[in-house]
Amino acid sequence: MTAPIYLDHHATTPCDPEVVAAMAPWWTERFANAASRSHRGGLEARRATEDARRQVAALLGASPKEIVFTSGATEADNLAILGTVRASTHAMPHLVTVATEHRAVLDPCEALVRRGEATLTVLPVDGDGLVDPEAVRAALRPDTVLVSVMAVNNEIGVHQPLKAIGEICAEAEVRLHTDAAQAAYLALDPRDVHADLVSLSAHKLYGPKGVGALYVRRGRPKVELEPLQYGGGHERGLRSGTLPVPLLVGFGAAAAKLLAERDAEAARLAELRDRLWQGLCEGLSGVHLHGHATQRAPHNLNVRFDGVEAEALLLGLRDTVSLSTGSACSSEALAPSHVLAALQLPEEARSASLRFGLGRTTTAEQIEVVIAAVVSKVKELRAMAPLYAP
Repeated sequence: MTAPIYLDHHATTPCDPEVVAAMAPWWTERFANAASRSHRGGLEARRATEDARRQVAALLGASPKEIVFTSGATEADNLAILGTVRASTHAMPHLVTVATEHRAVLDPCEALVRRGEATLTVLPVDGDGLVDPEAVRAALRPDTVLVSVMAVNNEIGVHQPLKAIGEICAEAEVRLHTDAAQAAYLALDPRDVHADLVSLSAHKLYGPKGVGALYVRRGRPKVELEPLQYGGGHERGLRSGTLPVPLLVGFGAAAAKLLAERDAEAARLAELRDRLWQGLCEGLSGVHLHGHATQRAPHNLNVRFDGVEAEALLLGLRDTVSLSTGSACSSEALAPSHVLAALQLPEEARSASLRFGLGRTTTAEQIEVVIAAVVSKVKELRAMAPLYAP
């Protein structure tokens, strides 16, 4: 059987063959521990991890000394949030975040509140999924220690106005954290947007699963973090544990390839994304876009189809195209999308939404196949719905 066309690149991306090749010798031939400095194998592994650190730092235009390797963006988010609160000198630190954040941000914030370790303000978004920077300003208090606003939303793909938010935070001397796991095609410079902490994930940019990073700004005032785990003082004491050299090498190789191709690939994906949207609108009535029309990632399209349940549509398309209704990290809970709820969409609209995530392997020919398949299946499902009236 022919494999379905993969359009779920927000959930994960295939590990690039060049990345796999770069990792290969570090599993068996060059397996030494990067912390073993008494022999050549350990020193080689150490050099490989530092090369990877430089490659990941280059994605952000940062210093390698500002990159702390983690097991993924979820751990990086937790280290940024829990680490900031627990390093704070305030009796009850205050956090500010946004209703459409990934659960890897919302959950640790809410856990801190439940445990009586912090207070929290969750800001709403407008109908396009964007937070108002002035709402951030209004939420700041003398005891606010961190604002966390994601760079690119994992469901609706919108770019938040990070620079405006960062300027407000810098003026108030409040730390800014951004989850940039979905910002592969966004040229994000932490200094430019005044971000103190930035979370990254390798498997969202054609690298291996199980590795990520937290950018921690150096300089003054110092970014103070309390580690989540102890045991050896690795990663400048912020993340103890033996470094997974093959994964770091893969992360570095993926970052280097992405950086070399980012602008051209972003333009290509935006063209394919726009063709997908055009084709769906030409073939169907009652198609609605979620998220800002232009201030969005080039590879994202989140839409709903009037009169059609998303799960029924997914089931009908599963042999043709791999899609999702939203965040893979929340699907285990079988809960409605909190992102679409934050857009004030009614329940029936939230259950009719699909997320198309384009990627490096997506072709123009595949987009035409997907358009035809979706249009055909939506028409079929609508014909079976007695209450649907176009």
